[in-house]
Amino acid sequence: MHPQLQPRRRGLRTAVWSLVTTLVVATGLVGVVLWQHSYAMDEQRVSIRHGGHTLNAVLATPKDGRKHHGLVVYVHGDGPVDATHDDGYKPLWEANAKAGYASLSWDKPGVAGAPGNWLGQSMDDRADEVAAAIAWARARPDIDGDRIGLWGASQAGWVLPKVAAKTPVSFVIAVSPAINWLRQGRYHLLAELRADGASASRTSAAIAKSDTTRRLLERHATFEEYVRAMDGDADGMTADRWDFISKNYTADATQDLRALRGVPVLLALAGHDMNVDTADTERVYREVLDPGGVLTAERYPDATHSFLKQSIERSDLKITLTALFTPRSLFADGFLDGQRQFLKDLGSGGVVRSR
Repeated sequence: MHPQLQPRRRGLRTAVWSLVTTLVVATGLVGVVLWQHSYAMDEQRVSIRHGGHTLNAVLATPKDGRKHHGLVVYVHGDGPVDATHDDGYKPLWEANAKAGYASLSWDKPGVAGAPGNWLGQSMDDRADEVAAAIAWARARPDIDGDRIGLWGASQAGWVLPKVAAKTPVSFVIAVSPAINWLRQGRYHLLAELRADGASASRTSAAIAKSDTTRRLLERHATFEEYVRAMDGDADGMTADRWDFISKNYTADATQDLRALRGVPVLLALAGHDMNVDTADTERVYREVLDPGGVLTAERYPDATHSFLKQSIERSDLKITLTALFTPRSLFADGFLDGQRQFLKDLGSGGVVRSR
């Protein structure tokens, strides 16, 4: 044998085995990802007619062999959210399915090819949309019309009680809901400034700018007037967004919450919420709903406003890797189990305590 062939063959074998090892590892990782993103429920695309438009929705149902299920109807927070919230809802839907409940959610108008523009909606418009979806669900033979409730996050806090005033609901899960639009805005502004370590002068300037914006809203100023008042710097504000804020900046859930009296409510509050003043939210919910004894307030110390673990939300890399390999562990400890248990207690006729 030629003396130079031996090391060449060893090198070739090493390269082949390295390639094989890489392929095996890659295949294993793909398998882990596919397994982690396989949820214990069935999903189907459905269409719901409302106001001359079609809501492009997803209905997720339990794989428990039953032909009749309760239903959790999802009410999105702010922003251009699609039916699955970029698959972020799926761990929650799975928790619902384990409790025997189906889940219904749809693309916001103008999102993922849906007709319309979500920025053209008022909170009342959003409530009408949800009520239409509930009416659609009640007409289905696979949905128990007496066990339909709502799940809503953040901005949905202004929508949930409006829906309950329009159509009966059997429960509500409110996640990081706000009470008053303007109070929430000021709280969020100051929380961000504190987190950034803003100087006193920068804080004063930001508050002055916020006050100017409020005065413009109060006198129904146009978007062009807003831009002029900001010296030509819209700072990300668009005409559509300005119109949306103009429609909704007076939102306050305090009076509307009366529609939830007697309805079991799970209020989920985050320990690191920079968007919503959770103390204010809990105070108002208790003042309005506690006399009925059906409020369950749960606090999650490690949760952010989006109910991700704070340690994960701080890092884009951690969010990406966790969402890819262990999506259920994105959420604050106990959040998914707490939601599942709340629904199981309802389904078994258990009493929801005020706490």
